[in-house]
Amino acid sequence: MKPSERSFARRLDLTTLQLFAAVCEHGSIGKAADKEFIAASAVSKRLSDLEAAAGTALLYRHARGVSPTPAGESFLHHARSVLLSLDRMQGDLGEYAEGIKGHVRIHANISAIVEFLPEDIGAFAKQHPQIKIDLQEHLSGDVIRAVHDGAADMGICNPQADLRGLQQQKYRQDSLVAVLPRKHALSRRKQIGFVEMLDFDHVGLHSTSALYLAQRRAAAEVGKVLQLRIQVTSLDAMCRMIDNGLGLGVMPDRAFELVGSVGDLIAVPLTDAWAARDLLIVARDFEALPAPARLLVEHLLSKT
Repeated sequence: MKPSERSFARRLDLTTLQLFAAVCEHGSIGKAADKEFIAASAVSKRLSDLEAAAGTALLYRHARGVSPTPAGESFLHHARSVLLSLDRMQGDLGEYAEGIKGHVRIHANISAIVEFLPEDIGAFAKQHPQIKIDLQEHLSGDVIRAVHDGAADMGICNPQADLRGLQQQKYRQDSLVAVLPRKHALSRRKQIGFVEMLDFDHVGLHSTSALYLAQRRAAAEVGKVLQLRIQVTSLDAMCRMIDNGLGLGVMPDRAFELVGSVGDLIAVPLTDAWAARDLLIVARDFEALPAPARLLVEHLLSKT
């Protein structure tokens, strides 16, 4: 950090950040002062000092009130981020004061969250009510990045993602099925190869999801193109689109059992080798995880 940057950071205070955000929200120094129970002249002085410290104008002042300059818009974004982080910090500390003894951050892909984690994490939470679980859904590639970057203690994803530099343990297995309208020509088959689906339109997940990448790779291996008609962000949305004639789909068998009832659909097992999938728990170093995270890993592995 340059000396000038360090000086600016030291001259900031939370009250000024809150006042600046309030002024931008209300478009008026007077209204913000009334809301924050402080004299308008004191607010104006703080804002002038803030602009002096920043070395640039942060507000346009006009007859109708004030509005942020481009620099002010940028500062407002960062100010709100800081204030939000402080709110979260206060909430977390409050939970510890009320008895929370640990905090585990876990990122998982949609398959793990739909198929297995509600029951598995629910059981863990009952056994360890003093441990807070922060579970977020992300694509497998984003799960890996979060673990690499330290934004998550651990992740659950498919092995198609780049796992270099991470330790991994097998958590669960699932099998992919073709999801078809019950009256579709392929619906009477006991099992089918993915290549047989490639003559039809498809409903797929996000283009960077492990499932979509596996489908696209399988199509390329037989010299065909995946005819993706629409992309969705959830498996239940995929089922609704298929039920309304927008294409065929592929999803894990257990997920279909849970969400496939939204329409008149049928699931047919795929014969392809890549249709049998592992779900992995990944971490930078399992032994270096905090004790609550190690407890959760042990619990999840006991379910395999």
